[in-house]
Amino acid sequence: MKKYIYTLLAGAMLAGASCDSQLELTNPNIPTTGTFWQTEADAVAAVNSIYNSLMIDGTYMRMFPSLMDGRGDDIQGDSPWPDLMLVANFTIPTTSGPVAWVWEAHYQMVWRANQVLGNVPDIDMNQDLKNRVLGQAYFLRGLAYFNLANFYKEVPLITTLPADRSEFYPSTASEEDIWNQIISDFTNAKANLPVNYQNVTGPDRGHVGRATSGAATGMLGKALVYRQRWAEAAVQFEELIAGQHGPYRLMENYRDNFDPRTENNAESLFEVQFATPEEVGGSELNWGGNPNANWTQVSAQAITYAARGYGFNDFLPTRALYNDFHLEATVDGRKDPRLLATIASFEPTENSTRLYNDEWPYDPDEIYPRKYTNDGFGPSVEPQFRSGINYRVLRYADILMLHAEALNELGRTQEAYGFIQQVRDRARLPNLATVKPGMNQAQMRDQIAHERFLEFAIEGQRINDLIRWGWFNDPQKVAFLRSRDAEFNTWTQGNQYMPIPQGELDNNPNLSPNSANN
Repeated sequence: MKKYIYTLLAGAMLAGASCDSQLELTNPNIPTTGTFWQTEADAVAAVNSIYNSLMIDGTYMRMFPSLMDGRGDDIQGDSPWPDLMLVANFTIPTTSGPVAWVWEAHYQMVWRANQVLGNVPDIDMNQDLKNRVLGQAYFLRGLAYFNLANFYKEVPLITTLPADRSEFYPSTASEEDIWNQIISDFTNAKANLPVNYQNVTGPDRGHVGRATSGAATGMLGKALVYRQRWAEAAVQFEELIAGQHGPYRLMENYRDNFDPRTENNAESLFEVQFATPEEVGGSELNWGGNPNANWTQVSAQAITYAARGYGFNDFLPTRALYNDFHLEATVDGRKDPRLLATIASFEPTENSTRLYNDEWPYDPDEIYPRKYTNDGFGPSVEPQFRSGINYRVLRYADILMLHAEALNELGRTQEAYGFIQQVRDRARLPNLATVKPGMNQAQMRDQIAHERFLEFAIEGQRINDLIRWGWFNDPQKVAFLRSRDAEFNTWTQGNQYMPIPQGELDNNPNLSPNSANN
């Protein structure tokens, strides 16, 4: 199905219009907060503008995935751009442009969501449609703060529109308050969102890519796991596994999760809807700034990750990731099929000797990213910033693995085996209960870490896992990471997070630095 374009909305969604009583400053051609919030069309356009914030450079167009992946032991920097290299070795300065872009883009999402939540309740409109609009705003604000909390740890918590200038400089909130708000937002989203939009009544009928109750339930469970609220998380995952929010399942082919031809499939709970100009139009790249009706809806991740000579080659898979894919053969004696969906490597035994449409152009031992590039899906050289591959924010495989983790932490280790095995079965790996029977809780933790490392490599997950598992506080785990990725040799305590941008600290006297600012 062709992806719908996230509507761009200027004026009221960008800033609250105000004017001096002695001078008329209002542009009559642009809506203001005083004239905009009138109809259900306004409400839908407003929520669409929040989705638009998912597709700019500071979110999922390029920079957020890059700065997340770069800090894991599955990817290492290989870029002429200093910021990407300094992020990857944990020495990024507080003045980094990309680090600031992430802040700006995510607070744009928060600002737009707050406007919807503050204004839509007063619009006279169909109640079911209103609930869906509000549910999506809660979901997207929850997602914005989920990313901000994992990226910077502690940030300002803004949930209402500023009443006056005294509220222009919010203070840093506690980590507990931020996570409580994330959990609250996903809970409210879940209560207001439909299973899908196929049978709703309204202008959003049939839309693919909007947040659903399944997406909200999954992100709620994930947030609860990140706060180690295991029993509550397990309840959310059980609902999804039982099919209460739709028939989610694993795709038979792992690579379908990163193929532009099989997007929004049965494994996907939520993904960002990118598209090529040929699909949806547009002529001006959607980096950010003021919305433009000519914006494209493209991702720049493909060209950023593409191999040398085919794109920018800003990142390489670590040899540790490549080697870990070889620790177990499949039940029929072959290599883990996720290897070649994740890494572009020369594998004659697997009939993989091509890159894009060409014969393998490098030394046989060179490896490059394949996931989220157009290798196999498009031309032999990456089109300049023109990828239409959706970014998968949450997959059903993650639900199964997180549920296994919750069960293990609840002392139900033997029950965890079956949910892990569903993911292993897709990769045609042997029965874990046979090859590693009777693991205790600590052993299962290490096994889950290994399973997640392979299943979610180059998906921006690894750094979050390392932080929430407490690996940076464990000298043995830090030594393990350093043995696998030399970039960890320059890590120092606290720099697993990104620093609060210096410009924000300079402009806001109530904002506190974090551990990465020191």
